Amino acid sequence: MIYKFKSKAAGDLIMLGPNGDALLRAIGREPAAKGIIEPADIAAAVLGIERAIAADEAARAEAEREAAAEGRTLKAAEGVSSRQRLWPMVEMLRRAQSAKEPIVWGV
Repeated sequence: MIYKFKSKAAGDLIMLGPNGDALLRAIGREPAAKGIIEPADIAAAVLGIERAIAADEAARAEAEREAAAEGRTLKAAEGVSSRQRLWPMVEMLRRAQSAKEPIVWGV
């Protein structure tokens, strides 16, 4: 599945299924084909994303510490980090909050 998040306050944001599912879980929602984030819920959504990013970065830092303690070097992170992947949604959420507009998908 592909998610297409839309808001009158920002351009569309498209995410592949697994990334969109992870995003929705980070903001406290179950993955669904259709949905809405109301302006009143945006602050909590941003906080959820920030927590998910912090948890991901903390896990990576812990893995690097463990590797260093064992005298080995952890392989460089591959792909796009969660911070990079989720930043466009944080920006969309902030713009939608400023404009008091919802974000929808699947409609």
